[in-house]
Amino acid sequence: MKLAGLKSVDGAHEESIWAAAWAPAADHRPTAVLLTGALDETIRAWRPDDLAAAGPPTRGHALGVVSLATHPAGALAAAVSLDSFVRVFDVDSGASVATLEAPPSEVWGVQFHPKGNALAAAGGGSGSVKLWDTEKWQPITSLAIPRPEGARPDKTGSGKFVLSVAWSPDGKLLACGSMDGTIAVYDAIRMKFLHHLEGHHMPVRSMVFPPVDPHVLFTACDDRHIHIYDAKEKALIGAMSGHASWVLSIDVSPDGLAVATGSSDRTVRLWDINMKSSVQTMSNHSDQVWAVAFRPPGGAGVRAGRLASVSDDKSISLYDYS
Repeated sequence: MKLAGLKSVDGAHEESIWAAAWAPAADHRPTAVLLTGALDETIRAWRPDDLAAAGPPTRGHALGVVSLATHPAGALAAAVSLDSFVRVFDVDSGASVATLEAPPSEVWGVQFHPKGNALAAAGGGSGSVKLWDTEKWQPITSLAIPRPEGARPDKTGSGKFVLSVAWSPDGKLLACGSMDGTIAVYDAIRMKFLHHLEGHHMPVRSMVFPPVDPHVLFTACDDRHIHIYDAKEKALIGAMSGHASWVLSIDVSPDGLAVATGSSDRTVRLWDINMKSSVQTMSNHSDQVWAVAFRPPGGAGVRAGRLASVSDDKSISLYDYS
């Protein structure tokens, strides 16, 4: 497995780019589209092979965009801003579909349920995960994150500060990463807290389940480590390290064989899951890499894998993955 640089776009946004997500190919659009969100308060869409702009910037947030998620059907996406709102919009037109307010605290990571029927958002200082249905965009519930026994208080001084969220591919588990390094796992069918996953002691900013195993969870942490958990059995089953600074983002390849990570050490790394080791380091960026995202499978003429990365240096890089 390897990455090969295909294209980079410098000055893709006017300010730091913190979010990236692929909208899958849809009935009305034969190819996936890359979405990027930045502190310039805009979201931009890019064509999948040449990174040409796929339309004008999408606006609507009052502060910077920090997280993006796309609906599995490919038509909708959700953007999270530091203005405390989640804005749901049409990927192709940029038109607003719904605006979700999550007081009393800002929202960070967001993720759609694999079947697309719910949206989960990491609730920041509210110490909770918020869920909305995607038909009428009404709140479903807010899941409070209990503190582990004997845990030290967060740096926020009170309860949990929730940064990241991930659904298992079968939709049965929901995992949430916090500023203090703990990961809460829920039974997503019964909306019931199951247990904490332990091992990290710094912010867990990004998490992902592979498409091939509904129990395995990969986590990226400021402690420079990537952990591999059996999220259902509450077991740490592997760890990988190699970055020189915080690991800010993680994604798993569609074939389930590799993960990619972005770090504040300015690099993107590719990791072999079976070997549990780094196999390649890409140094395209000149500042910290806030998001990495593999293109989902499917779409007309798609023969090769693609990985995108975005950075504080305002650039996007596109790689071939094979």
